[in-house]
Amino acid sequence: MKTIKITEEYRANSENEAKDKIEIFRQKAKTEGYTISKCGYTYKQKKSKGEVIDEAWIVSVTKVYNDIWD
Repeated sequence: MKTIKITEEYRANSENEAKDKIEIFRQKAKTEGYTISKCGYTYKQKKSKGEVIDEAWIVSVTKVYNDIWD
């Protein structure tokens, strides 16, 4: 059995931190033996009584290690 792809999610505390993490994934892909099929981030807010009490950026990356037919 072999790994085909893995999807990972991370929490970032700012949009810049999310963008930096995506760039790190792209750089590591060249040396760690995977390609990126999907990568991005979404903004989330936690509200209480209509007021924003917390915010986060969720970074999602799908790393492809092997083709299904290799």
